[in-house]
Amino acid sequence: MNTTLDDKKVEKISKALSDPYRIKIMQAIREEKDWLQCQVIKEMFNLAQSTISHHINQLVEADLLHAEKDGRHARYKINKKGVRDYVSYLNDFSKK
Repeated sequence: MNTTLDDKKVEKISKALSDPYRIKIMQAIREEKDWLQCQVIKEMFNLAQSTISHHINQLVEADLLHAEKDGRHARYKINKKGVRDYVSYLNDFSKK
């Protein structure tokens, strides 16, 4: 069994991925070669800035995204290790 994630961490990641907008945000960020600016994410969706921030914060707190300040703006990229650990955890269910 994958021991890099505890039950609380798995729950947090699962909840973060339970929203369709968060999945779309993850997909948009994945398409970028490097970092994606928060303003660009906001322009992709017809949501308030506070709603976008809430969704992104859920993904960051679940360690699915890396966040970085760029002056007054924020930018994000996929935390590949966090995603790999979660996928590995789920893959363990299909063994045996």
